[in-house]
Amino acid sequence: MCIRDRPSPEPAPSPDQQPQPHPALAAEISRLSAARARLRAARTLDDKLRALDAEPRVAAFFGEEPSSSAALVALEPREVVLLKCLVAAGQEHVLGDELDWYGGGGDHHEHHHRNGVGGGSALREALYSLAGLVGKWSSEGVVGAEKGSGEMEVLRSLLKFLGDIEEFYDCIGGIIGYQIMALELLSASKDRVQRPSKDKFVDFHVPSGLNLLEDTEYASQAALWGIEGLPELGEIYPIGGAGDRLGLVDSDTGESLPAALLPYCGRSLLEGLIRDVQAREFLHYKIFGGQCITPVAIMTSSVKNNHEHIIAICEKLDWFGRGRDNFRLFEQPLVPVVNAEDGKWLISKSLFPVGKPGGHGAIWKLAYDKGIFKWLQQRGRKGATVRQVSNVVAATDLTMMALAGIGLRCNKKLGFASCERRPGATEGVNVLIEKQNLEGLWSYGITCIEYTEFEKYGIPEPTAITGSSQVSYPANTNILYVDLQAVEEVGSRKNASCLPGMVLNLKKAVSYVDHLGFECSAAGGRLECTMQNIADNFINTYNYRCSKGIESELDTFIVYNERKRVTSSAKRKLKSEDRSLHQTPEGSLLDIMRNAHDLLSRCSIDVPMVKDNSEYLHSGPPFLIFLHPALGPFWDIIRQKFVGGSVSKGSELQIEVAEFLWKEVELDGSLIILADNIMGSTKKNKNGEQILHYGARCGRCRLQRVKIVNEGINWISPSNVYWKHDVERSESVKIILHGNAEFEAKDVVLKGNHVFEVPDGQRMCIVQDRAGFVVKLDPISEELMDSGTWHWKYTVDGAHVELSMVEL
Repeated sequence: MCIRDRPSPEPAPSPDQQPQPHPALAAEISRLSAARARLRAARTLDDKLRALDAEPRVAAFFGEEPSSSAALVALEPREVVLLKCLVAAGQEHVLGDELDWYGGGGDHHEHHHRNGVGGGSALREALYSLAGLVGKWSSEGVVGAEKGSGEMEVLRSLLKFLGDIEEFYDCIGGIIGYQIMALELLSASKDRVQRPSKDKFVDFHVPSGLNLLEDTEYASQAALWGIEGLPELGEIYPIGGAGDRLGLVDSDTGESLPAALLPYCGRSLLEGLIRDVQAREFLHYKIFGGQCITPVAIMTSSVKNNHEHIIAICEKLDWFGRGRDNFRLFEQPLVPVVNAEDGKWLISKSLFPVGKPGGHGAIWKLAYDKGIFKWLQQRGRKGATVRQVSNVVAATDLTMMALAGIGLRCNKKLGFASCERRPGATEGVNVLIEKQNLEGLWSYGITCIEYTEFEKYGIPEPTAITGSSQVSYPANTNILYVDLQAVEEVGSRKNASCLPGMVLNLKKAVSYVDHLGFECSAAGGRLECTMQNIADNFINTYNYRCSKGIESELDTFIVYNERKRVTSSAKRKLKSEDRSLHQTPEGSLLDIMRNAHDLLSRCSIDVPMVKDNSEYLHSGPPFLIFLHPALGPFWDIIRQKFVGGSVSKGSELQIEVAEFLWKEVELDGSLIILADNIMGSTKKNKNGEQILHYGARCGRCRLQRVKIVNEGINWISPSNVYWKHDVERSESVKIILHGNAEFEAKDVVLKGNHVFEVPDGQRMCIVQDRAGFVVKLDPISEELMDSGTWHWKYTVDGAHVELSMVEL
């Protein structure tokens, strides 16, 4: 294991080679660091107030003014601490005044103004205003006071904002610690300063791992481990992001909406996540016979009323038939956006700092603070899969379950699902990091480097997509497996390591609404941490340099699949001038269609090819095929339910039923199959909630040697929105299954527009006759009401699942 078969990496820069940070920022960082140290030494609120009052900025702002006492007398001590921390952090302009204490260069944002202490007019006005507001409140304090005037609500909101920052960032010193870290990163971005390295050598390599396309036997086995281990798995969703680039608004109210509500393929993105979970649970039921409900933890935020909207969706859909107790929602705090020039907080107006979510890396500390890990472990969960709401293909085929299966079976702490990078994509990369510290110890681990750090670490951009996912550094997709005990330990730490991958991203303008209600943008950024960089805490250390192949011994691991089965996101709205569909709903829809083509082609079904995205930049896809994930979700299972036939160009196929057979079906037009009971039926639990029971009273459909011809979608209709699956149809064949209804068509031609609606408890058969076809409707016998007249039996054969049809 100590063979030196790799070239020696370049040595890390020594401390004396480091350029000095921006002088004004350095002075401010020094001042704030001293203030933080004094606050950390304070044992009580009174001690903290005395330490804050000793700060020159605080004394100048709250000192001798008569209005100061009046302004603060009605506030609780903790509220006074928050306001004084704000001023001590150099952000008094948030309260209506701005002092030039460290001479940050350049002009401030248009809503800022400068006044020295000597002039004092803005300072006095701010204090008088504060005194006027507080004079209206009782001694209960602002946060605890009854709702009243608009001014009171404004300050209540500010104090909550400050309180959230102080609490969440307590590991780095609260409000003042946040500002220190922001200024340190801002200074580094200005002067390209690198912090002195603790390592003698640092090098990056392309990580090796299971390729699901190449080692298909092991891939199938790993995915089966994942399905078998489902009772030990939770699901975690970070969906607190603003999703500004989607431009999603409520058509009735004009309200901006979060990304989770995007109506994609007939349902919100959040609903799509839960469908994927239910499909895995249905497969677990079919193989192992047990009901399994995966607990789901969702990190939300207050931006665009994200938290309230997520709750509203869950309540509207009766918590997806899973029960309220199997969900935990925890709200991510908003963090202040700092000016890219001098680190001042951006404000829309006095008392209104611009706040944005602080990155999905907040999830680990927040989950610990809110008891999420304990909640999952109390439900017998050992690990969890993590995915983002905008990635609509993450659960395709084996990827997520193979990832989880290896994580569980091999006792790994963290795993990545990866693929080849796309040129020009704003995505990070996964790397195998190799380090030697100053004591001579070698460390290895698979981690992530964000795209904002590529220049810093010399990561090259890919010039073309290659045929292998491991030729260059692979893409980070934010599909993770995590060991719950391991990530809980990191989240519980009382230092910056519980906030992994901290960056200050200044590459994109920050959008917000100003005091007049207009949309503005400014050069700025906020502290963001990245959830995948928690991997930096799971590095393995050796006293020798390791040879190639060390990945199998590490606590971190990686699996590969082709890109369209791993990541394709709906993150931004397509604009008329765009020349690329990357990260748009339109582009991700085409990847779903490509996957459908690849899947059905393996079933000996003729399906048109999906060409390059440029072919469809301003037109529709060549067909629409939407298959419910419970048909598999593994492609090897779906292939046993679809055999032969064709889907013509311009056709539409939607199948919303799990117990299904397609045999030699020719489709030229639209075929839509909808079932009330796709995977089972619901029953009330002791709390009166409707809970889905897999396998009970499922709808069923079999089509054998059927030819369907109709006009289908009107592809020239200007109202068609294909990625929403909102289309105008001239004709279609629609099969609607209520309750445990069954439908069967054999050796028949269906021409034109038809709707076959089958009542609960009935079985409809369509057969050919000389005049066309006849419909036969019979009741299902009482003893077959739950099981149906037929079903698929799932049997594990080695690393594969074999299906056989059971007729009853």
